[in-house]
Amino acid sequence: MQGYADVLVEERLQELAGQLYGPASLKADLLTEARHALLDAAEAYREDGLPPAEAERRAVAEFGSPAQLVPDYQAELAAGALRRLALRALAVAVLLMAGGDLTWRGSSWSDGPRPPEGYLLLSASLTGIWLLIAGLALAGLLLGVFAARYRSSRLPRLARAAGFGLTGGLALGAVAVSALFGWSVGLWDAALTWPPMIIGAVLVSVGWFALARAARCWLLATR
Repeated sequence: MQGYADVLVEERLQELAGQLYGPASLKADLLTEARHALLDAAEAYREDGLPPAEAERRAVAEFGSPAQLVPDYQAELAAGALRRLALRALAVAVLLMAGGDLTWRGSSWSDGPRPPEGYLLLSASLTGIWLLIAGLALAGLLLGVFAARYRSSRLPRLARAAGFGLTGGLALGAVAVSALFGWSVGLWDAALTWPPMIIGAVLVSVGWFALARAARCWLLATR
């Protein structure tokens, strides 16, 4: 990395961009705010008579080094990533709890033999998993709001714990859903051609893909 006193505005912004991880839109907003602050400071130094390059160097020097700036920026990115993950998880959990039974209603096998007890137990456990995910998502959202408002050192740690719990709950939910779908197809061949089942499988796959991306973004932002 270049010397502390020889870095210009865009060079410092590139250094920050290379060390920050999180939601792309929030990262872009933070860097834009930093650029405006640096350019405003440089303009003030130019008005005081400094050459343009020296004005930029002075503005960058006063703004701070990456070691000073990255922790606060990264904490904000991690909080934003957790909000996005929690909102997506909450939406998916509510939709699945509300519409999960619709994929089976009116199917040709509904009046057939009773499924195995293990299947019924797995199916019933999904409701508990969705409730756990929804609770952890709400906890993550609330803790993020309180952490931003009260600036407590304890609240961000609690939010991080909620985020890890939420990520684990989502992984458990993905395994349980996949197992239930595969078991359903094994029990009833007609499930593969039942339109509500097909639509539900597509929507769930899209939802889990969005959740997986959000979880990966949060894990990178909070590491």
